[in-house]
Order: sequence, then C-alpha cells, then structure tokens
Amino acid sequence: MNKKLIILLAVTFLMMGCKDLITPQIENNRQLEQSYNPNDARFPYGLILNGYDRIPTSSWSFDDVATDDAVSNDKSNAYLKVATGQWTSNFNPLDRWTGCFAAIQYMNLMLEQVDKVTWTQDSAVANLFAMRVKGEAYGLRALFYYYLLKAHAGVGENGDVLGVPIILHSQAVGDNFNLPRASFKDCIKQIYSDIDSAEQLLPLDYQDISDNSQIPSKYGSITIEEYNRALGKAMSGLFSGRVAMAIKAKSALLAASPAFSAAGASSWADAANDAAAIIDLNGGVNGLAANGLTWYTNASEIAGLADGQNPPEILWRTNYGESNNLESDNFPPTLNGKGRLDPTQNLVDAFPMSNGYPISNTTSGYSASDPYANRDPRLSTFILFNGGEAGVNNSVINTAVDGSTNDALNKTETSTRTGYYLRKLLRQDVNLSSTSTTTQRHYKPLIRYTEIYLIYAEAANEAWGPLGTGGHSYSAYDVIKAIRQRAGIGLNNGDAYLESIKGDKDAMRTLIRNERRLELCFEGFRFWDLRRWQAPLTETAKGVSITNNNNYSYINVENRVYQNYMQYGPIPYSETLKFNALIQNKGW
Repeated sequence: MNKKLIILLAVTFLMMGCKDLITPQIENNRQLEQSYNPNDARFPYGLILNGYDRIPTSSWSFDDVATDDAVSNDKSNAYLKVATGQWTSNFNPLDRWTGCFAAIQYMNLMLEQVDKVTWTQDSAVANLFAMRVKGEAYGLRALFYYYLLKAHAGVGENGDVLGVPIILHSQAVGDNFNLPRASFKDCIKQIYSDIDSAEQLLPLDYQDISDNSQIPSKYGSITIEEYNRALGKAMSGLFSGRVAMAIKAKSALLAASPAFSAAGASSWADAANDAAAIIDLNGGVNGLAANGLTWYTNASEIAGLADGQNPPEILWRTNYGESNNLESDNFPPTLNGKGRLDPTQNLVDAFPMSNGYPISNTTSGYSASDPYANRDPRLSTFILFNGGEAGVNNSVINTAVDGSTNDALNKTETSTRTGYYLRKLLRQDVNLSSTSTTTQRHYKPLIRYTEIYLIYAEAANEAWGPLGTGGHSYSAYDVIKAIRQRAGIGLNNGDAYLESIKGDKDAMRTLIRNERRLELCFEGFRFWDLRRWQAPLTETAKGVSITNNNNYSYINVENRVYQNYMQYGPIPYSETLKFNALIQNKGW
C-alpha cells in the first residue's frame, strides 16, 4: 500500500512538473496592453520590424535562372525547376502570398495600436514617433501589396483582371478569412492611398537639421532637438517619403504595362510623372550617378558608408555586412567558387558594340571570330567570358571546352554550363583561398536610382514618344542617352544608333527594354519584366563552346518550358482549397 502511495505521489508531482513545462506562466506571455509602457516601446515597434524582415527582395534570389539570362549548375535550384516545366500552383518558388500577408497583418496591427503606445514621456517627441511609425506602416503595407500583385495578380476565367484580397484590419480568431480577390484596379488604388498616407506622415529623408526653417509644417511647433530625435539621421534606412514615391512609381509602371493595362488602374503618363518626381529631386538627368554602374564594387564608397546612409546610386538599401557568400557561390572553380549562376549567350548577345549598334546590325563591326572585341564595356564588367580576369590576382579564366582547368565548359559539376561566369555583384577583392580566406563588405539595394530613370524612360516613351517630355525637362531619349554615355557607349560617334532611332517609338521601346535588361541584370527584374510585357518566356537558354581559343560554336543549354497562362502567377493551391471565395488565375 505504501509503495502504491509513493508511486501515486510521484506521478502527481511529475504531472505537475510537466504542466509547468508545457503551459507558460501568464507573466511570460507578452500582451499588447504591455506594449503601451513608455519604458519599453521596443516591443510594439517589433511589429514594424516584422515587416522589414519580410521584404521579399532583401536578399539575392537570382530568379534570373528562370529566364533567358541565366542557368544554374545546381540541379536542385528551384528556379531551374520553374523554367523547365515544374512550376505549379503547389510548387511556386516565386510565391509571395504567405510572407506578404503575414507582414500586412503586422502592419494592420501596428496601425490599430500605434496611438495607444506611449513612445516616450516627452509628448512632442512621442507624437513625432507615432506619426513616423504610422507612416512606416502605411508605406510597408503598400510595398507588400505591390509584391503580391506582381506575383499573384492575373486574369480569372471570366477575363477580369484580379488582384488579391484587400485586408485593412488585423485578423483574429473568429474573423471571416474566406475573402474574395479585389480587382487589380482597387488594389492599385489601395496602394496609392497608403502611399499618400505615408507621404503625409514621413519626412522625405531622415536627416539631422540645424535650423527651425527646415522643419516641415506638418510636424507642428517643435524644436530642432525633438525633430532630430524622432526623424533625424539615426533613423536612416527606414521607410521614408522618398521610398514611398519610388514604390508609387514602381506600382504605376506595373499597372500601365501590357499584362495589366486592361484594368485601367494607371496610365503610362502616370508612371512617367511619378518617376519624374523622384528624378527631379535627384537633380534631373544630370543626377544619374557617374559610378552607379559599379555600385557593388566601389570599395572606398562602400567602406565609408555610415549606417543608413546611401551612395548617390542608391535610393534604399539593406544594411551592410562582411561576407564572401556571393563569391563562394559564383566564383569559377579555380578561384574556389561553385560557379552557380551562369550567364547565357542570349544575354551576352544583348550587349551592343561600343559604338552603340546591336551586334545584329550589319554596320556594327561585330566579328564572329572575335566576339568580345569592341563590345559594350558593361559586358566585361558584368560577365566573365573566356580569357577574362577575375579574383584578387587577376587570374585568367579559361572556359573553353578543351581547357585544362575546372573552369572549362561542363568540366565538373561546379563548372559553367554556358561558357560564362557571373562577374556582376561580386567583389573581386575577396580571396577564397583555404590558407588566406577573406571577406568584404556587401549590401543589397532595395531600390536603385537607375531603376527609377529606366521607369521614366519606358513610360515616357509609351506616353509621349522618344522625344516627348510631358512637361518635364527631359525625354525618354535624354535618359537613355545619359545611361549609355555612363556605360561608355557611343562616345566616339555620338551614339549614332540612338540618334538614328530617336524618332521611332517602337525601336526606342526595344532599346529601352534592352537597356533595362543590361543595367539591371542579375538583380531580380528579368523574370517579372518579361511577364508584365507579355513577352515570350520560352526562349531557349544558350551557351558557347570554344575550342582552340578561337573557334566558337553556339549550343542549346536548357529549354524553357512555359505555358501561355504563366504570364500570370498562381494563387497558392493550398489557399484555394481552404477558401472557396478565392478565384484562381486562368490556366492554373
């Protein structure tokens, strides 16, 4: 009997102990009400930080592998699977649904709670903090709806251009989650509304001020010290009024593009005007950063960055860090890299000659027996071809099929599949030697000014033609001329090719799209651009096989397997199973 009692007591105590382990005490569960404490405003601001953490472009994805610009030698690469016929509504590496809606939930919650939080005991500064946090939340919510539309907007079975559900309040247990998709037009309107709210609340940039006259009237009667504490330089890197303007321009371009123009949500003129508003703040066409082409390898500029401060090319960016991951993944094997991303012959052929003429033009001077001579300088800057130099010792890389090193075409599993290696984005001063490995400072742009200039060029050409200005002081032609001059194009002949087409809207469209392809290559634009243009996705990825260092033959490397309906991405299959109000895009 005593033995049974001891066992019973032991089990009882064990169960009590398990309960303590399994069920957290109430004081360990942070409640929203606790966030109103002025002694710990970091907790409510964590809602905003959850949004920043979920920005889908804050790391390199290299979805270029799903296009005609690149292939991967990693057979498990998800974008390779997308490109070769495995893209479905329940296998979608390009999905934005879960991450973006999770971020929107946090932004909605923040907007509902922000006025209940005592950000600081100083009421004037607390009001400034509240304004800033609201502005950030509105701006980030707009950003996430933009990414949702890029990935999931499309045409339903009845031909309507559909967006995604618009959710403007935090969702809780018991709410109706079975929400229909709003129209694409209404989604764009909501983005514009949130952007307007953000601009009304946020400073254009986060900068310390030294004079009362610099305080915008919307912030009322405050001191310089109060302004700098809430909206000064220390906040650099957060969502700002300038970032809001850029998101509006990007959204307008998406809405005006052929894939979505039927919705009537935005015009080409709208997109051009939105981009021009930013360009004007940046000094017009002359504000294009002279060294913006090599933003990723401008060593002294990068080394001198202060937290949140931007080089002239960068409008918004992630923070920097010391690493060699990009180089480890993409350097050639002889530099101890894995050669993961291989640019295609298709992309190489898109670079013109240094005189500005496309290589297909009979007057270009292109030589099939010496294909890299006298080419656009961006070719050797962005792409490592046979005989090019790379790494800390400027090693010559031999990609010829009969080459003796592992850099040769298809030599090993880490060798190039196309005859080319990536050079753009990589710091050539990184050493991956096992005996003297080094790292260098890297960061990722979220928005580059060059992208904004290209938005203007594309939209202005469509709205007003190559030379039209729409009331601005520059045209699409002016912007493209400046971008090509910066690249070193046509410096000896006045860019005769550009001059020959400056009155031809269609030819200028082709050139602008090609300039966008080159300037933004490997930065996550090509896949989305092809789809919004309704351009073919099925161009076979090609490469070059070189023998004896001067015999060039061109090879098919990888077929692109897309169906016509894939101009639009799918709603996640799991969501359509759970919620019957969600209409799937046609074909999926």
